[in-house]
Amino acid sequence: MSAFKVVLINPYELGRQPFALAQPAAWLKREGFAVSCLDLSLQKLDAGILEDAGLVAVYVGMHTATRIAVQALPRIRLLAPKAHLCVYGLYAPMNEALLRGLGVETVLGGEVEPALVSLCRKLWTNGMQSRQSEPVIRLDRIAFQVPDRSGLPKLSRYAHLVLPDGSTRVAGFAEGSRGCKHLCRHCPVVPVYQGKFRVVPLDAVMGDIRQQVEEGAAHISFGDPDFFNGPTHGLRLARALHEAFPGVTFDATIKIQHLIDHRELLPELRASGCLFITSAVEAVDDDILRHLDKNHTSRDFDRAVALTREAGIALAPTFVAFTPWTTLDGYLALLERLVELQLVESVPPVQLTIRLLVPEGSWLLKLPGFRERLLAFDPALLGYPWIHSDPRVDRLQQDLQAQVARCEQQGVARREVFAAVWRMAHEAAGRPAPKLAGDLGAPIPRMSEPWYCCAEPTEQQLQSF
Repeated sequence: MSAFKVVLINPYELGRQPFALAQPAAWLKREGFAVSCLDLSLQKLDAGILEDAGLVAVYVGMHTATRIAVQALPRIRLLAPKAHLCVYGLYAPMNEALLRGLGVETVLGGEVEPALVSLCRKLWTNGMQSRQSEPVIRLDRIAFQVPDRSGLPKLSRYAHLVLPDGSTRVAGFAEGSRGCKHLCRHCPVVPVYQGKFRVVPLDAVMGDIRQQVEEGAAHISFGDPDFFNGPTHGLRLARALHEAFPGVTFDATIKIQHLIDHRELLPELRASGCLFITSAVEAVDDDILRHLDKNHTSRDFDRAVALTREAGIALAPTFVAFTPWTTLDGYLALLERLVELQLVESVPPVQLTIRLLVPEGSWLLKLPGFRERLLAFDPALLGYPWIHSDPRVDRLQQDLQAQVARCEQQGVARREVFAAVWRMAHEAAGRPAPKLAGDLGAPIPRMSEPWYCCAEPTEQQLQSF
């Protein structure tokens, strides 16, 4: 009798080789199930792979991936008519009702691997089941395995590290923890983990890194929501990586608050090979930061820039540039701060166009009076649309989004894109744009695909099905 067939699908994850396919693949293969992986960022839906699948599980770790998944589900059902459909990841529980309406039978979030194993056993033993028996969200501590990446496209095909001199390195992707201690209102981690985080043991992380280095990785991008949720664990990982592979560099994501609170650890991070840190600054307006419950102030951002520079680590800030509370003056203040701090080259232009997303289940909905600002839930958007009280702000966001997309397609340099954004923002505010002079900052190490929280799926992404 042939083994029960499972197909794991990743719609998109910022050009990374997905840990969230490789980890469950290790669990399921250990149980004797036949596992195939499809990464739609590099592969097309394959009738041969999907044929006779007993379970198709689609990972939705980000908003863009979820929108791609929603559009891919009818094609998946057509190619795998007998399969049980599961969607898992951060955005699955938040969109449970919508997904079930599209024929998804099992929705999972949190520590999903035990539930996937349990589901496969039941399907293999009892055949199709119509009612989900596994909990939608599970946060129990689990025994992480060394991920099985053997079924994924070669690491060299994924996003790579780009150094300031233009040279590149193959980049791997590892996770040292899941979840987050913090409750930032706009963050998709919060509705699922609600202030909890789970550590991946050092041996499992290093086993994963080792296999990626053997595949040519010279840089590791840590995908933890925050590398300093457990600063001792984060530092242990950095030390172990450097000891085992002294020439391999890394980057991580760390809150502004944690950069300040644990500033004494930054020099050792740099000595261990940290090239840059991504930090979700989100805004330079203290009122907006309070609404988002970010636990840092505008001037804390300045302090974090100084601390990371002193340690020799580049800071790559990210923003939610457009919110219902953003004003044209406030947007200009954001651009001015990037000039003042010489961070123009450190910010991917797409970050200057991001519009606040309010998905179902968002903790933003807990803000008094905020729900009244929103329109009805839009299944196509997978969120609650909002219209700014100043139509000039919405018009500027739309114009900038289109301009930045055109520039990225044409390969325009970051500082040139920033100059266009600078000009357009001043025009929207009815002011002459001051000349951009002086030092705008030097290029920093970066990934070839920029980090962002949400964006429209591209035509190229949709062609994979």
